[in-house]
Amino acid sequence: MKAFLLAAGHGTRLRPLTNQIPKCLVPVCGKPIIEYWFSLFRKYGITEVLVNLNHFPDQVKNYISEHVKDIKVKLSYEEMLLGSLGTIIHNRSFVKGESDFFIFYADNLTNLNITDMMKFHQSSDKPFTMGLFRSNDPYSCGIAELNDKGTVIEFEEKPKFPKSNLANAGIYIMQQELLNTLLLNQHTLLDIGYDLLPKLVNNMNGYEIKQFLLDIGTHPNLKLANEFVNKNQEIFSQ
Repeated sequence: MKAFLLAAGHGTRLRPLTNQIPKCLVPVCGKPIIEYWFSLFRKYGITEVLVNLNHFPDQVKNYISEHVKDIKVKLSYEEMLLGSLGTIIHNRSFVKGESDFFIFYADNLTNLNITDMMKFHQSSDKPFTMGLFRSNDPYSCGIAELNDKGTVIEFEEKPKFPKSNLANAGIYIMQQELLNTLLLNQHTLLDIGYDLLPKLVNNMNGYEIKQFLLDIGTHPNLKLANEFVNKNQEIFSQ
């Protein structure tokens, strides 16, 4: 399997920490967040990963060169950020020939069962599956409403009146055929949450992630992540 690991963000909410290191190298219990991803990839058989870079790219390159020997990694430097969807479209050749591929936001910490999510995706005829989690603050997230078949029938970024607490987890599976159709509008489609997901309402699945998932992009959440891993290290072991 192949996956995109989106890691080019500047991590502005984690300053001053990210004034010296990229967000994907921010440590959780002494280990960079990106290493948790590679441990997950090893466990579930993801063999090729594209990592996009912008903020302190040499630090990321050096870390991967020194610590990732068993997974094929392609690094894609973005002089100007392309946006989450722009990165996928710009690097479409990376997944040429793949029927389905994963997209992950690198600032998440999770022990997601990747195999189960792919089985769910492939059991449906929908071209896209969005990972979801139960949010305690749905006003600050992209919120999905599902029907009884797991189809997303409504999606809204940061709604004033949330219809559920099922929030976008920043974990997706996309079919190659959908990517091919996006090329027709590649100059106007830049962000997955704002530009793509609203267009896929009624044509994508929602997959509720039952395992642990936390965006470490804020100082309070980074503290929570450290506390959780410290108490539950066994669930993040390879």
